[in-house]
Amino acid sequence: MKRLMYSSALYTLLGLLSGLFYREMTKAEDFSGFSQLNVTHTHLLVLGTIMFLIFMIIEGQFKLTTHTKLFNSFFYIYHVGVLVTVAMQFVNGISTIKDLSVSPAIAGIAGLGHIFLTIAFILFFILLGKRINKNK
Repeated sequence: MKRLMYSSALYTLLGLLSGLFYREMTKAEDFSGFSQLNVTHTHLLVLGTIMFLIFMIIEGQFKLTTHTKLFNSFFYIYHVGVLVTVAMQFVNGISTIKDLSVSPAIAGIAGLGHIFLTIAFILFFILLGKRINKNK
């Protein structure tokens, strides 16, 4: 349960810092258009802060951590997915603000982040299903 709480707190900090970075970067570069940097703080706060609070509530109800190996797989893969996805948003956003060309590889790496998130959600629902079926 503590890991989930600390994860939520970490993503809150990262989300707030990324919002600050976005504001200062766009002000310094006199940029008023749209870039992926606009939504990094939202992604961190929703996929990080809010989702880990939800996971914490679900853990309290269903004790998902009793399946240690499956829970750990979900937990770490989810972190990788969020961090890779948001890191590529940063790269893409900064490149847009600085008017640099963006390699198609960035989109590919961001796609990998989404794949990790998908795998993590699949693991989460398998884990949840195991606990719900056990409680019948």
